[in-house]
Amino acid sequence: MIPHERSLVEKHADEPFAIVGVNSDKEREKIAAACEKQGISWPSFWNGPDGSRGPISSTWEVEGWPTLYILDGKGVIRYKSVGANVPEIDQTIEKLLSELQ
Repeated sequence: MIPHERSLVEKHADEPFAIVGVNSDKEREKIAAACEKQGISWPSFWNGPDGSRGPISSTWEVEGWPTLYILDGKGVIRYKSVGANVPEIDQTIEKLLSELQ
């Protein structure tokens, strides 16, 4: 998903759009290097030493990786996907952005 996420950030640079990631690496020291290597320019939070069973994924009820949530400007979850359904993700983003016009 990272290449697609990077393209979304570029495509929607002038729009009210943001990506926030959660990193499930167990070793925090590796995150910065991985983000730099993969060109991740958006915030990516550490899920803690328990990796995929950390506090963020537990709170958000993540059942598999990747799990994507799309929230509107009011913080309402408008879409959730376990796995990368790129066409649905893109369609949902476009729909939400069009609602702002």
